[in-house]
Amino acid sequence: MRKQVHILVVEDEPKLANALKDGLENEKYRVSVAASGEEGFYLLHSDQFDLLMLDVMLPGRSGFEILARLRQNGMKIPVLLLTARDSVDDRVYGLDLGADDYLVKPFAFPELLARVRALLRRGGQEKTGRMSVGDLVIDPAVRSVWRNGQLIELTAREYDLLEYLVRNQGSVVSREMLARDVWKETARATPIDNVIDVHVARLRRKIDDGFERKLVHTVRGVGFIVREEPECFR
Repeated sequence: MRKQVHILVVEDEPKLANALKDGLENEKYRVSVAASGEEGFYLLHSDQFDLLMLDVMLPGRSGFEILARLRQNGMKIPVLLLTARDSVDDRVYGLDLGADDYLVKPFAFPELLARVRALLRRGGQEKTGRMSVGDLVIDPAVRSVWRNGQLIELTAREYDLLEYLVRNQGSVVSREMLARDVWKETARATPIDNVIDVHVARLRRKIDDGFERKLVHTVRGVGFIVREEPECFR
């Protein structure tokens, strides 16, 4: 028998929390609800969950603070941020803290379900076998990255971005592909090119700074590519 997916919803607005619980349970998910970050943090350490829906604006400690603490403690549960903030800076900040996705309030429930399914697919994918580009090595089984034997610390989003680029090494990856396959953004009225560019720039600094041979390259007007031979793309 397939294990029932267990979702934790951390949301202090009772009406929304109840609506999410009822809707998700109608989709055959098992749902627990916490009304504060502290309660949610306690539940995460007392039960097993497959996905965390975390409101940003919470009493006491914000969702950002709770997320940062979870990642600092090594918890790799997929996190979907629920936020009323739609500025690029806020989205980038949440993603840099380790969120896997975000959804801006108010949102349509079918879109929420689509995000949930995408995160569960991503988290449930069996990822085995190391990949390499030059002296860069990625181990998908433990989501770790090394260059020249040195461990490189990446956020969850940076890791997803790098793995996608490496899986497509030698081929140009467009911003549209990254928005669709890494950010799971398919129906926004405005593009997220700025968000993608910020993440690529930060990833490039972590991967390439201090190394003579650069691996992450921008192909002007097209997108990005990971490869050993950079001459043609300078």
